[in-house]
Amino acid sequence: MYLQPIILSGGSGTRLWPLSREHFPKQLLSLVGEHTMIQDTILRICSLENVLSPVIVCNKEHRFLVAEQMRQIDITPQQLILEPSGRNTAPALTLAALSVLDKREDCILLVMPADHVIRDIESFHQCITLGHQLAEKNHPVAFGVAPTHPESGYGYIEVGESITENAILPTAFKLQSFKEKPDRQTAQFYLETKRYLWNSGMFMFKASIWIEKISTYTPKVLQACTQAIDKGTQDGDFFRVESVAFSSCPSDSIDYAVMEKLTDQEDSTFFPVVISLEAGWSDVGAWPSLLEASTRDEQGNLAKGDIYLDSTQNSLIFAENRMVAAIGLKDTMVVETSDVVLVVHKDYAQNVKNIVAQLKKENREEYISHRKVYRPWGYYESIDFGSRFQVKRIMVNPNASLSLQMHHHRAEHWIVVSGTARVIRDNEVALLSENQSTYIPLGIKHRLENPGKVPLEIIEVQSGSYLGEDDIVRFEDHYGRTK
Repeated sequence: MYLQPIILSGGSGTRLWPLSREHFPKQLLSLVGEHTMIQDTILRICSLENVLSPVIVCNKEHRFLVAEQMRQIDITPQQLILEPSGRNTAPALTLAALSVLDKREDCILLVMPADHVIRDIESFHQCITLGHQLAEKNHPVAFGVAPTHPESGYGYIEVGESITENAILPTAFKLQSFKEKPDRQTAQFYLETKRYLWNSGMFMFKASIWIEKISTYTPKVLQACTQAIDKGTQDGDFFRVESVAFSSCPSDSIDYAVMEKLTDQEDSTFFPVVISLEAGWSDVGAWPSLLEASTRDEQGNLAKGDIYLDSTQNSLIFAENRMVAAIGLKDTMVVETSDVVLVVHKDYAQNVKNIVAQLKKENREEYISHRKVYRPWGYYESIDFGSRFQVKRIMVNPNASLSLQMHHHRAEHWIVVSGTARVIRDNEVALLSENQSTYIPLGIKHRLENPGKVPLEIIEVQSGSYLGEDDIVRFEDHYGRTK
């Protein structure tokens, strides 16, 4: 049977703030290696046999970012499904399974979060091959990781008797039960008994079996997802599920919606299994796990950017914009971005989510986005701002354009730094080259285009009584943002 990758890309990665943010989460970042995490997730399975192009489920706000990252690695998703809101992994998978079965006969679903690191690709492929064999025999398959320390940030899977005999293959066990994230004492017990694996969040099963079991155990999820798919619309490269129906869907995970309920069945032929994934896996759930998953220097440090270290050990230092000097640090995480500096001891790294929750409560912009904000046409970056002005650097991709728009509360000055700009201002059209500029009064319809073959870079100076991004009235847009 064909292997259908299902990539779940709905997470926000709050514990990797300030690099990971709501509008640019960790799966879209290059944290380990040259590719982003979602790109690596797909590339590591491309060489397997009988693999279909992936189905990706992501938040609607990330659609252009995900599509661009797929274009960069020459991958055309079979379907890019947009969630209007996050409802956990079981609804996301149900949307994908319904979409797959609507287009083809039954197949094996390989369900993978988009934000994990796997270093040993050969061992990973062996586990997937074994999982494929078991899934074809109708076994729902989970993938667990042998714990290396008493981790309280992961869920666990209790294993039963082994069901594999070939020593060359990875080991598969009957799946006994799922365990919630434990306290440290319980995690230590799990480690010592050697009967528990970390729950990786990866699964395999036939698409038809998932739909059958979600119908049996959590029918409200299937009902809501079916309505959301039936009332959804294809929008170019994206499939938009209907928001009202999907918002009524219960929020539940794959393991608790279906998998753990299968362990209660008394059936000698149909039972869930778990494969021990020994492939250098990490979910990179917090800064210390990124440190552990990366290649470090002789002192155990991971340094990226313009960094100077002295008497520093087992620390992570990231610098995006400025030089950072660290002296006498141990087990410390320092992350510098254009608008935030985070300093945290590794023992308190899980508490980063508390800061993010506080920022969200106070409606701080630093929770949502970086100063560099990506758009389908390119990106803009805030350089300076005050009470009645803002300065941005704008980069427009070749043959791309911003929407035809108007502002009620601000005027704009555009200065071309490099490339060629085609400027529409009401009924006027002008071509501007390097060092030329134009002025857009408030209330005037306007559009910025790049008709050239090289990126267009401009400096935009905004002035007015209100400078928020919601002061945009769009009349036409190539990317469907007038809806």
